[in-house]
Amino acid sequence: MTQTPIAGVIAAVPTPFDDHGDIDGAAFIEHARWCLNNGCDFLNVLGTTGEANSLSATQRSALMTTAARELDGSRLMVGTGTPDRETTVALTRRAFDLGFAAALVLPPYYYKPVEEDGLFAWFAELVRMTAETPIAIYLYNFPQLTGIEFSPALSARLSQAFPKRILGAKDSSGNLAYARELAKIAGFGVFPSSEAVLADAGRHGYAGCISATVNIDPRSSQRLWCDQENAKLLEQVRGLRQTIAAHPLIPTVKHLVGKRTGNADWNRVLPPQLPISDEKRLEGLDAIRIGALVDA
Repeated sequence: MTQTPIAGVIAAVPTPFDDHGDIDGAAFIEHARWCLNNGCDFLNVLGTTGEANSLSATQRSALMTTAARELDGSRLMVGTGTPDRETTVALTRRAFDLGFAAALVLPPYYYKPVEEDGLFAWFAELVRMTAETPIAIYLYNFPQLTGIEFSPALSARLSQAFPKRILGAKDSSGNLAYARELAKIAGFGVFPSSEAVLADAGRHGYAGCISATVNIDPRSSQRLWCDQENAKLLEQVRGLRQTIAAHPLIPTVKHLVGKRTGNADWNRVLPPQLPISDEKRLEGLDAIRIGALVDA
């Protein structure tokens, strides 16, 4: 099995919806291409920013098909994790068949607390049941939402048991001490969820970042990835990240993508998310001058 090495700047791309609540595939592809042409090495499709867990398996599969048809699948990672094994297996198999580079998999997040042996058994079954469609798997650590953390010990155990399948993790915990521990696992690619960590990638062994805010200015993140000692660039990247993260993240990212494209579909989110409607918030966001927005 030949696998595309995954590293660098990865945008966790949002999903646009039309006025009927259906996925706007054309708008999705336009933005995905823009990201890939403006500094992103890879894209993460159908993650948290993509509102994947507000979508049915059928909707997720349809967007995966659209993405694979229009984009280079070797530059795409896709979220396939659900609480039930059968749906996760089906989506993971589909990702392989469509040519995606990797599957990003949440833990089965309904039952908790759970023992690590139970989590290990669940992922061992996922590997076994996708043996004929052996896509690379990355663990998705987001304990604030799932209530479950992949401990460094469990991550190492999974990596050692399945070294050709379980290749790393996205860490959305915000705990950089934890991310540094994960990065010590041999052959295990770790992607924190903030582009500001790119300045420390060489020191701490990060494989890159997977971030929602990369959608807004991927060029600066790519420059920081290539010039990690550039303090002025780090300040710019961190400042933009902090400004956006001060607001509800998903609707804010979508609002700013809509600002770039002029497409109102980007301002729609699925409940329980709510669109940005506060006038003061909107004024603040519209005042943001982002290099990629004015230099596209």
